Amino acid sequence: MNNTVKDKIIESLEKWLSENNFSANEFATKSGVPSSYLSYMRKNQYFINSGSKDVQIDDKYFRMICEVTGFDPENKVSWQPRQTPQFMQMISYLEDAKQYGYTTIIIGSTGSGKTYCTDIFIKQNPKDNFKITVGSMDTIGDLMDKLGVAMRLPLSGSKSKKLNTITKELIRLKLDGRNPTVVWDESEYMKQATLCNVKEMHDHLYGKCGLVMIGTNQLLTKIEKLKNKNASGMPQFYRRVKYGIRELKPIDTRFKEFLTSIADRDLKRFLQDECENYGELHDALLPAMREAERLNEPLTENLVRKVLNLPKQSV
Repeated sequence: MNNTVKDKIIESLEKWLSENNFSANEFATKSGVPSSYLSYMRKNQYFINSGSKDVQIDDKYFRMICEVTGFDPENKVSWQPRQTPQFMQMISYLEDAKQYGYTTIIIGSTGSGKTYCTDIFIKQNPKDNFKITVGSMDTIGDLMDKLGVAMRLPLSGSKSKKLNTITKELIRLKLDGRNPTVVWDESEYMKQATLCNVKEMHDHLYGKCGLVMIGTNQLLTKIEKLKNKNASGMPQFYRRVKYGIRELKPIDTRFKEFLTSIADRDLKRFLQDECENYGELHDALLPAMREAERLNEPLTENLVRKVLNLPKQSV
């Protein structure tokens, strides 16, 4: 990475700090870039004096800055947000949860853009939004550790002590005039014990911190099944979240918001026939868009087929 690229990254950082009202120390905490390194970098000094010699600051720290600010020094072709009905719903639900401290469950089909929209929301509201992705093997202890990492909050002791530490920190942020939000993505993988812990967080944080669970209809089915079986803690959990459940509209598989700029009618028909959701459309189009730019060729059905290793269009 040459100094010209580094200068651009630092320029984008300064703009980001100003737009988002972040101090250098807050950014160092969020990004993981050591504050001493950040001080040198902001002065466009990319070496640190270490005893008898100057040591170059590793390129990885510049990439860590880009990860937070969203700046792409290579200016690659990227997927641009479209204001689909699902996108507008997601942003509205997340904004309400953040502003009012609601506990909200957002249900949407696979590929409807739930994760993509959430990531955009967090990048646009980088302060005090903490997103973690639930894994199929995660216990409540695992998820609290993930949340501790996202919050840059050291955790130790029992699960109860960790939960208490997290809760106190979120309340502290609210008392400081901030609007913290915790988002669990892929929440259909949450186990019963984890759902009960979300209920406990709700009891302590409602009105103080937005708690958002995002998942497919499998999450709703799991919650209702556990409630109907009278599983421990689940009727109480359901009572608290019942009126916070929000379902996204069905996906428009004609993809009208996405295909208006594509001139090749055959390509439009191909994508509408092949892709079942926005996620598949992204996976089919983005590599082909980048290949079209690399080759300086128009974006056509045959080019997309070539990139996807599918048979060419028959004549």
